[in-house]
Amino acid sequence: MNDALQDKLLLLMREAQGRVEATDWFRVALGLVYLAGLMTKETIDFKKVDRAFNRFIYHTLGKGHSIASVLQFMSGEKVMPTVQSERFMEAFRRHCPEIPAESIPFLLELNLGVAKNISGLDPSGPLADWVAQRKSAQGL
Repeated sequence: MNDALQDKLLLLMREAQGRVEATDWFRVALGLVYLAGLMTKETIDFKKVDRAFNRFIYHTLGKGHSIASVLQFMSGEKVMPTVQSERFMEAFRRHCPEIPAESIPFLLELNLGVAKNISGLDPSGPLADWVAQRKSAQGL
């Protein structure tokens, strides 16, 4: 989590309309950055990575927020207005070009898989349907 990436996420957040939408956009964009960062062959020091993300989240959103709460938010129905927002997708493409928008369904599916491993419940609902629909449209 470097300063340039933090600045990009804060700029993206400022394009939202209102506090609630800005918070949701920040959570989703940050969660996608986090998940994309896991796609490496390098060994990941999760304590170090999570500490950096949690510090940034705390300074941006305040007490009570963490990378765990961000990922939990991203596995539920409340994420739908953001992932379905063309304004968010456009802002995400501009501010986070290193993460292809086409990878978003995969990253969300990865997050749903982790949630399944934790809860033991198969992912279902609007987000799982949206992911399946996007993957189908991409021919995956």
